[in-house]
Amino acid sequence: MTRTHRHASHQGEGGHHPDHGHRGHREHGDAGQAEILDLDAEVLAEHITSITAWLPLRNEPSQIVDLGCGTGAGTFALLERFPDAHTTAVDTSAGHLQLLREKACARGVEGRVRTVQADLDTDHWPDLGTPDLVWASASMHHMADPARVLADVRDLLAPGGLFAVVELAGFPRFLPADAPEDRPGLEARAHAAADSFHAHVPHRGADWGPMLTAAGFAVEAERTITVHIEGGRSEAIGRYAHGSLQRIRGVAAPALGPEDLAALDALLDTDGPHSILRRDDLAVRTERTVWAARRA
Repeated sequence: MTRTHRHASHQGEGGHHPDHGHRGHREHGDAGQAEILDLDAEVLAEHITSITAWLPLRNEPSQIVDLGCGTGAGTFALLERFPDAHTTAVDTSAGHLQLLREKACARGVEGRVRTVQADLDTDHWPDLGTPDLVWASASMHHMADPARVLADVRDLLAPGGLFAVVELAGFPRFLPADAPEDRPGLEARAHAAADSFHAHVPHRGADWGPMLTAAGFAVEAERTITVHIEGGRSEAIGRYAHGSLQRIRGVAAPALGPEDLAALDALLDTDGPHSILRRDDLAVRTERTVWAARRA
């Protein structure tokens, strides 16, 4: 029933990544994308947990569907938050679902997780049961016809069930504004170039409240979470920054000047003296907005 992350998501939980939504890039991009999703889940774990704790649920859900689950950041956060629940994790990527199953086994929760490979941009969704909670993180903006998907989610939910839509405010930022020293503002310019590439994704950064209301939901709560995590808190932040900028380079390169491209490549050269992995001034800066909508 789902349309799933082309992302693999992420944001799963995860973040916005340049190859989201482009089937031609997926075959060779899944492994790298999965690594970014896993880093996103590790670095932003406390924020995902805070969202699951905030959800305005009337009762603890017993059946959950994670649409666009990626490698499972949301799936496992929800399983931890609701220890008696079972989750159906849906994604287009067989590779991401395989990683999710392996994680479920490693965590001893394989009996509480079902994976379904499906493209929610089709008219024929598989049987996803009658969940009390549907979770969609960084996946809804990839849908070709989000109004239809919202209606399908409403029909899927149990009466009184909750739909949680989580969206990110673009790619995370990592560098100070005056970095790198020879090309200050490089990250902002790379992001602008990547954003122009994604201009064809019409619902990226959308306000989902009116669309949820139009689909027959009652929006009960909306929350924007500002994320600012200093690099010293986790060594994974350097790898997260490297992987994210590497993906941005893949789409931004044609729009960047030669000096910017050379400076970006110096940051991405893991063996070079200017590698982003060597910097001690990194921080993760982004925002997430959550809409909690009730099936009337």
